[in-house]
Amino acid sequence: MNQYKQVGTQVGADSADPHQLIVMLFDGALERIAIAKGALERNDIEEKGQKIGRVIAIVDGLRASLDRDRGGEIAENLDNLYDYMQRRLFEANLKNDVAILSEVADLIKEIKSAWVAIPMEQRQAANG
Repeated sequence: MNQYKQVGTQVGADSADPHQLIVMLFDGALERIAIAKGALERNDIEEKGQKIGRVIAIVDGLRASLDRDRGGEIAENLDNLYDYMQRRLFEANLKNDVAILSEVADLIKEIKSAWVAIPMEQRQAANG
């Protein structure tokens, strides 16, 4: 089942535009946070650590994708927010704290909703 899911994700990524790829990263981070929460509830510390580590890597990828030249203050604010989220994820991992994971998930959801709300014309202008 995991292999099927990975193939589906790869096919989706191969055909996605840059805007859709960012949405896929948000979704992947949210999915892994949910899995990490479940792992904490089951006391599966190894899986919790792996999933939180993956979320940290995804957030790092989101930070790396910021266009600081064109993004100005928005890119700077996002960079600071991503940095904060990474620090909180490290803390959640150390303290086995589900509340911190929920906090980071809520932040990702807010950013994702704003990202999805960008009008198609602006998306196309940014990609073209």
